[in-house]
Amino acid sequence: MKNEDNSQAEWVRAAMDRHAGPLTRYAAAITGDVERARDVVQDTFARLCAEDRARLEPHLAEWLFTVCRNRALDVLRKENRMTPLSEAKLETRASTGPSPAHEAERRDSHSRVLRELATLPRNQQEVVRLKFQNGLSYEEISHVTQLTVTNVGFLIHAAIKTLRQRLQTELSLVPNPVRRMP
Repeated sequence: MKNEDNSQAEWVRAAMDRHAGPLTRYAAAITGDVERARDVVQDTFARLCAEDRARLEPHLAEWLFTVCRNRALDVLRKENRMTPLSEAKLETRASTGPSPAHEAERRDSHSRVLRELATLPRNQQEVVRLKFQNGLSYEEISHVTQLTVTNVGFLIHAAIKTLRQRLQTELSLVPNPVRRMP
């Protein structure tokens, strides 16, 4: 019995190590608050402790994101308010490696994409975040959101198309810098 308890605890710890960050970002995108998101993720892992490993192992990420989403939506319903997540709260990691100019350009591009993403309908935002920020498959997103796989694909396609058009339009409005020759 003790070996089973240790095995279960190790499994939950491994799941936390792998999924806590992505789940927190996902819950924060839903709740609009990092602290509430952390509470939601803590509840999600508390529920995982009581689950049967063999039953969940084949679709653990899907189960975690589903429970996290449902709990985050419960929190929103309870508090009956929605606030947008600021870009500052999304930037949780310090830069390592690239030059400051390259990093500044990357952040600017990232900010533009996030700004435009925030203007999309909520269902498009959610599926794009699940796909590209959390790496879930269309099928997993379908289970998490309770949408059909076809609908998930359509929403992602529509979101990407809209983002691409808006970003290309925005970039065409930015004047090219004049380069001076020495």
